[in-house]
Amino acid sequence: MTTRHPDSAGAGGPTRTGLVGAAWAGVAAAVLGAGLGELTAALLAPPSSPFAAIGGFMIDIAPPWAKDAAIELFGTFDKIALLIGIGIVLALVAAAAGVLELLRPPWGRVALLLLAAFGLAAALSRANATGLSWVPSAVAGIVSMFTLGMLVRRLPAPTASVPDDDPEDATTAPDRRRFLLWSGGAAALGVLAALGSAAAGAGRRTATMVRDAIRLPEPAVPAPPVPDAADLEIPGLAPVITPNRDFYRIDTALVVPQVDPGEWTLRIHGMVENEVTIDWQELLDLPLEESAVTLACVSNEVGGGLIGNAMWLGYPIRELLARAVPSADADMVLSRSVDGFTAGTPLEVLTDERNAILAVGMNGEPLPAEHGFPVRMVVPGLYGYVSATKWVVDLEVTRFDAATAYWTDRGWSERGPVKLQSRIDVPQGSVDAGERVIAGVAWQQHVGIRGVEVQVDDGPWQQADLARAMSDDTWVQWSLAWTAKPGEHRIRCRATNAQGETQTSERVGVVPDGATGWHEVTVAVG
Repeated sequence: MTTRHPDSAGAGGPTRTGLVGAAWAGVAAAVLGAGLGELTAALLAPPSSPFAAIGGFMIDIAPPWAKDAAIELFGTFDKIALLIGIGIVLALVAAAAGVLELLRPPWGRVALLLLAAFGLAAALSRANATGLSWVPSAVAGIVSMFTLGMLVRRLPAPTASVPDDDPEDATTAPDRRRFLLWSGGAAALGVLAALGSAAAGAGRRTATMVRDAIRLPEPAVPAPPVPDAADLEIPGLAPVITPNRDFYRIDTALVVPQVDPGEWTLRIHGMVENEVTIDWQELLDLPLEESAVTLACVSNEVGGGLIGNAMWLGYPIRELLARAVPSADADMVLSRSVDGFTAGTPLEVLTDERNAILAVGMNGEPLPAEHGFPVRMVVPGLYGYVSATKWVVDLEVTRFDAATAYWTDRGWSERGPVKLQSRIDVPQGSVDAGERVIAGVAWQQHVGIRGVEVQVDDGPWQQADLARAMSDDTWVQWSLAWTAKPGEHRIRCRATNAQGETQTSERVGVVPDGATGWHEVTVAVG
């Protein structure tokens, strides 16, 4: 005689084990669908990857506080964190769909199809959508739907508890094994397809090969050599020139756009007398200029690392705007990326004497793909959200009261001049007692730094030694000799700019136009 399993949902109903199996069936089906969707995207329409399309849509609709929290929490890993989060949510939804399919067929399959429809709509809403953008999400949805139905049908039938030596129990073992083989195989195939999508990124490989083959022309106006006295070469201190691999990256692109320079063009239009279009070769044939410029993100907290200094090669934007002849009523240039991102830059900043350029090179090589290859904007003195458009393809001359940009639509200020800031790089954590050095960097691009002061505990402010500045458009290193005595010490710094303004102590967050306040660190001396 047998007895009913205590987890049974009733005669012939699903057991707890059955519900877990159904949930796993949903996850396995979603993994297979997502993997094949990603592979399809890699082969046909890379920007329309289901994960990237949904992630990009989520970035666009997320409130400003959520974006700020993500950047503060994850820094330059915010996109990886978002993709992991999407994966977790997808797994939970898929598990719920599996249980729903077991209890109320065909609503589990309908749920997965609706999820795919969301991905399809997100892909078609992107600025760089093509006629094939709907295909990857459609493939993911159809595969997931049919796989879920197949796996749920192969779930072992609910059975009653029987003694271990009862021959009836042996009949369920093959069913479980078959189900595990089918579901595990589906999930494994999905993982392999996702890995294959990375290997099959033809567009990425082509763009990389083209970039690697490019030899940039020598600048018609080379930058002055980096002065020997510009880099103090103190261990732990940020180098005066940031290597490309270490340069911060903050943008809205989950998938780095792959732009063939042979197909790239820039259009200048709007409130102009002459519409101008220029292609890649025409840009390279112009007299390019080289200059060192420090870029900073408006999301950089006091003492943060979302800042870097590089040697850029490009052509002055003011010269191209002069060809277009902007209207006297215009006061803004709306730049647009190939992926639809926009930034609004004051027209006067792009037409004054500063070296605002369309950059094609970074630290002696073509722009890295993640930093805007083939062409990006570099504008000294402004935060990147209003000026540093990567993969730029369009400049519309307009007015601030007639057009808005991506971040200003989300609560950030229209104009983003860089604020006076300084940072302590060393020491950090704990050090031995004795003769030490306090060192860091200070910046206010297109204004310049006159001096930096340091305060240890509540003692007097001491004047630090400045390294030689490369220009007013770059950060400058500073240092101060310090006799470190045992105990815990609080160290602060503040900068004074070339106009005599001293950095404010008022602590303000990054929204809406950049953080302020003195950077301080606590150091334990042993």
